Amino acid sequence: MKLLACNSNIPLAQSVAKHLGIELTNATVKRFADQEVFVEINENVRGEDVFILQSTSYPANDHIMELLVCLDALRRASARRVTAVIPYFGYARQDRKMGSRTPITAKLVANIITEAGANRVLTIDLHAGQIQGFFDIPLDHLFAAPVIVDDIKNHHNTDNLIIVSPDVGGVVRARALANRLKVNLAIVDKRREKPGASEVMNIIGDVEGRDCILIDDIVDSAGTLCNAAKALMDAGASSVAAYITHGVLSGAALERVQNSQLKELVITDTIMTTEEAKNIKNIRVVSIASLLAEAIKRISNETSVSSLFD
Repeated sequence: MKLLACNSNIPLAQSVAKHLGIELTNATVKRFADQEVFVEINENVRGEDVFILQSTSYPANDHIMELLVCLDALRRASARRVTAVIPYFGYARQDRKMGSRTPITAKLVANIITEAGANRVLTIDLHAGQIQGFFDIPLDHLFAAPVIVDDIKNHHNTDNLIIVSPDVGGVVRARALANRLKVNLAIVDKRREKPGASEVMNIIGDVEGRDCILIDDIVDSAGTLCNAAKALMDAGASSVAAYITHGVLSGAALERVQNSQLKELVITDTIMTTEEAKNIKNIRVVSIASLLAEAIKRISNETSVSSLFD
């Protein structure tokens, strides 16, 4: 087994390698003067089972291109099998036609990853489960729930806890986590007038006097999350925290979170945390490195991955 890191999240790759007890593969992933991607594998990978770790986070297009070039380099170097480990799969929100003459970009990205030479894909908390079907190669879909559940149990009293979905679309994810914790579920009913803007309409469930935890897969602009936190506090909640798998946190998101009624925003390290985010007092990061490492080990050993979540 070999683990190769592109440039999107080297700290996570190093942590995964440490859990696996191996060294990262010696490779050069850099830019020419005109910003073209250049990759060179500096050790023999012929006949090896190789895993490339690369989140397609900001700058998404650059990181996708790095992944594609690495896949091609490994294929031409005669690696036996190449698995693209994509903790955060970008373009996942474009999983259907949003209007006339619009693309389904999640399918496009799945196609080019396959054509570049990936034999299988490993990812975490896809924005939409049907994206698994966009790939014509095996895909292992991990869930951050075990890591999140452990952290909630370590930092919160579950006796007064209620899990909240910030929208109707996230109910399945929130309900699964509420069942693991054996607590109740509430839903924020919102109406989105245009992309990137949301208006909270109603709270479904009794949150008065309860410690609320919002659960979602992605926090981008943080508008929905902060609006939901305000609505829950207005409805009488005792406190509001949020657990999100992918901390995209673009634009004015950090300022919104800092000035919001969120007691705490907990994100995982599927996307490398910026220094600005680390300096926000109510943002905390938990690592999914051990979960990724165990999944990688099981894939390499041809044993069950799904049993991780039984």
